[in-house]
Amino acid sequence: MLMTDVKRVIDQVSRDKGINRELLVSALEEALKSAARKKFGSKVDIEVQYNQDTGEIEVFQFKEVVEKITDSAIQIDLEEGRELDLECEIGDSLGTKVDISSFGRIAAQSAKQVIIQKMKEAERDATYSSFIERKGEIVNGIVQRIDRNSIIVNLGQAEAILPAREQIPKETYRRSDRIRATIIDVLHDTKGPQIILSRAHPDFLINLFKTEVPEISEGIVKVIGAVREPGVRTKIAVSSTDMDIDPVGACVGMRGSRVQNVVQELRGEKIDIVPWNIDAAKFVCNALAPAEVSRVIIDEENNAMEVVVPDEFLSISIGKKGQNIKLASKLTGWRLDVKGESSYNKTMKNGYDSLLSISGVNMRLADLLYEKGYYSAEELGMASAEEIMQISDMTDEDAAVLISAAKLKSEEPDENIDEDVIEEKESDESDENIDEDVIEEKESDEPDENIDEDVIEEKKSDESEEAFE
Repeated sequence: MLMTDVKRVIDQVSRDKGINRELLVSALEEALKSAARKKFGSKVDIEVQYNQDTGEIEVFQFKEVVEKITDSAIQIDLEEGRELDLECEIGDSLGTKVDISSFGRIAAQSAKQVIIQKMKEAERDATYSSFIERKGEIVNGIVQRIDRNSIIVNLGQAEAILPAREQIPKETYRRSDRIRATIIDVLHDTKGPQIILSRAHPDFLINLFKTEVPEISEGIVKVIGAVREPGVRTKIAVSSTDMDIDPVGACVGMRGSRVQNVVQELRGEKIDIVPWNIDAAKFVCNALAPAEVSRVIIDEENNAMEVVVPDEFLSISIGKKGQNIKLASKLTGWRLDVKGESSYNKTMKNGYDSLLSISGVNMRLADLLYEKGYYSAEELGMASAEEIMQISDMTDEDAAVLISAAKLKSEEPDENIDEDVIEEKESDESDENIDEDVIEEKESDEPDENIDEDVIEEKKSDESEEAFE
């Protein structure tokens, strides 16, 4: 039964399951070897040959020609060997054809199990190879079931999993719903390839724009980067290789049709399309939109920027729960610190005043230090004598004295803070005094109430006397 129409079965399974024919032939040969060892013992030397043209399978058992037989399963004497081959000699290996039908039911069942196992392994490998090449692509599937907040998706050839961490918050699905997601990983597991999907990954957003914007697929518009707060807000940076094509306009589309399709797929997630710029400061300004930026102070050593915005744009630049500045920082790769103009000006004024308060610093020297980037006594205290000598005509000794004085000044407590604390304490004491006065006033009102009661009693007694009369 196993050998009937073997060639047709191999071709059909190879076509339906997408398994290589060589793998199926190898599995079949291994199965027949296993069946032969079940019948003749584990020591026998078995060789299986499959004829690709005719589809026939031949099984041969080989034995070594010896003078004296010690193991009949693997040895044959010279006399018996000469009956099979007249030219055989001691030490030769002679093969005899084995009747496959004589293997028996148990051996045939064993061969069947080997074939099924090999076919499953080959099918898993084929599925893995198919999906590992599609890593990063968007796939469409149907929700099959929900298991511990993870969604199991049927992709047709295989099942995939959408973990809870890769789902958009507050997004719900039911069984048989259609779903789109991107493949972020394919794991080679013993039970089969495990395909991990995501709807919260930035690659999902980028792939959606590739689907909606032909200029991205053609390479005219390039996506430099994308960051997401899934379900809430997204920032995507784009640039154009053609000066005549606006990358932001291409992504938005006519009357916002292209970006609206993406927003609809993301269930209303707000999308900021940011034009990329080679100048890091301009790129940061673009990333903080719609907030306007007054100035940017760059600290390349610490990879940080201090961004000053008008006071009315401070809340917009930070965003709800800090989302705007957090996403802008991730998108640009810079650590951002946003300040309002009034706060910045006050800080700069206090820093300039701290320079003037240093012993030996006049207004001219303070202006020189301020122009060279030393905006406060604290910053001056961290400078070296060589740097100070380059700013002003000072000796090494004078520069060291100036730096020491700046350090002492920066270590002094802030007088403004102390004054605020004193004023707050004084206001608290005044409040306490007011409370005491109120209490005394209430206490003084209490005896008046007793007097009123006496008056009422007196009036009542007068009325009773008049009635008596």
